Amino acid sequence: MESTKHPRVVILGGGFAGLYAVRALDGVPLRVTLFDRRNHHLFQPLLYQVASAALNPSDIATPIRSILRQQRNVSVFLGEATSIDPVGRKVHFRRGSVEPYDYLIIATGATHSYFGHPEWSQWAPGLKTIEDALEIRRRVLLAYESAEREDDPAIRQEFLTFVVIGAGPTGVELAGAFAEIALHAMNRDFRRIDPSQAKIILVEGLPRVLPSYPEDLSDKARLQLEGMNVRIRTSSMVTSVDAGGVTLGEERISARTVVWAAGVQASSLARSLGAPLDKAGRVIVESDLSVPDHPEIFVAGDLASVSNEDGSKVPGVASAAIQEGKHAGRTIRRDLRGQARTPFRYRDKGSLATIGRAAAVADLGRFHLSGWIAWMAWLVIHIFFLIGFRNRVMVVTEWAWAYLTRRRGARLITGESDSELGIAPDPPPEMKPARAAEP
Repeated sequence: MESTKHPRVVILGGGFAGLYAVRALDGVPLRVTLFDRRNHHLFQPLLYQVASAALNPSDIATPIRSILRQQRNVSVFLGEATSIDPVGRKVHFRRGSVEPYDYLIIATGATHSYFGHPEWSQWAPGLKTIEDALEIRRRVLLAYESAEREDDPAIRQEFLTFVVIGAGPTGVELAGAFAEIALHAMNRDFRRIDPSQAKIILVEGLPRVLPSYPEDLSDKARLQLEGMNVRIRTSSMVTSVDAGGVTLGEERISARTVVWAAGVQASSLARSLGAPLDKAGRVIVESDLSVPDHPEIFVAGDLASVSNEDGSKVPGVASAAIQEGKHAGRTIRRDLRGQARTPFRYRDKGSLATIGRAAAVADLGRFHLSGWIAWMAWLVIHIFFLIGFRNRVMVVTEWAWAYLTRRRGARLITGESDSELGIAPDPPPEMKPARAAEP
């Protein structure tokens, strides 16, 4: 595989699209190089369970090298691409390194979009990475600790108010998980507060929750959320977010913990291609997922704006990213065989969103499920797509424990500072008053 006659394929991103593109090239006489900013593949659909203390990060992440250790034609490197030179066929990386390519697959995903208000990010973290999930978990658990120490009822209620902005699948899942924490996970752990009195508020700018789902499932999701005491504000636009809460038009919600699940923005890498972009910054690709005027460059996953035959857009979900990654890899194989390219055809395998214990909705085309049966379908599908035997075993074990006991086993606060609890830090030793000698 070291022969320079073998074409060089560079893949940016080790998410679903990038990983399945690599796998589609297994056994092909190519030099495949996968770059990612992190050394692990993250199962993003379960990231909210890390944020809500149900799972540990290692339960939903696997080292990329471990996943691809049997594939001899691929090398894996840590690296963050900063720009692409389509004419020179080179990728530029942070720290100045350059990687040439014959084929390039870009699958660097998306980040949070605050709709022109990046300053909100410090008060309302989004959920895209393990670091995001741990930060949200830290803020949620610290809020209960702070409420336990607070004497002022009004301030205590601010600590016990949690606002989730955006009622798509991520927002609905987070709101449901926060409600379970309040109602069950910590109901006997405190002496001065009653966690069940926490307010979980879900805010959505459109008229209903899960706006991309059929209306009947949206209604059922709303009923299940309200049954868990989640307060829903639809047709409500956020006008400001700060340290003390959220403003919805003229209404002010005082809350110390706010989470952002309202929008995504494509990776900035797309702008260096010189290709047409949509409003979210995604690359508008050709029918075979290639970049216009550059058939050697493919874009897959959340970075690609892909149209179905009827003109509708392919959703930014894991199953779509997997299919796009496979298609890009197979297209390169067809090129090497001298075969004509085929257009990408998205096969909709349905959408599922979990709300809580035995509560979920599932859009499976002609079949619309809700409640316990949808929840079971969600469990089975997510376990099936988890990569790695250890991950599946750990997740099943944690879920079984949580189902039987209603407890959450990952309630660790990391990165805590005393100032966040209103506790003055200890003075340095030389500043401490001397202790009186005991008689």
